[in-house]
Amino acid sequence: DSKITYIGGSAAPSLEPAPYEPERRAPKPRKVSVQVRRNREKARYMSFGYAVFLIAAIGTLWLFCYRYLTLRAEITATQHNITEKESELNDLRLANDEEYGRIMGAVDLEEIKKIAMEELGMTYPNENQIVAFVDEDSDYVRQYQDIPQQ
Repeated sequence: DSKITYIGGSAAPSLEPAPYEPERRAPKPRKVSVQVRRNREKARYMSFGYAVFLIAAIGTLWLFCYRYLTLRAEITATQHNITEKESELNDLRLANDEEYGRIMGAVDLEEIKKIAMEELGMTYPNENQIVAFVDEDSDYVRQYQDIPQQ
């Protein structure tokens, strides 16, 4: 005596029929023409000339890539070297400026003027003792003979 329970209302599962799916059959093999079969057979194998071409193309591509990477490495090394040299130049300029400041601080121009005038008898030049030279070609003058005395 088994009891059958009936459920009504919204809790009952809906019984919808399964969608119709037609039976699938394996497609009939199509007859392939002789020309298509020959083309497919040729496509399975590579000719010797095509293989040589592909190997040459791959080799050329590999050489270009190798050369590119080599040049990039050289550029990176050169940039690193330039950075080091710029840093070294800045350090040398700083040291030079410090040394120049130290030397200029140690020189007393008033003491030099006093010694030159009192001990060595030097005086400022008169107007007739000053000779001006004009040289527009360069920033310095070469003396090839003695300066004329007036």
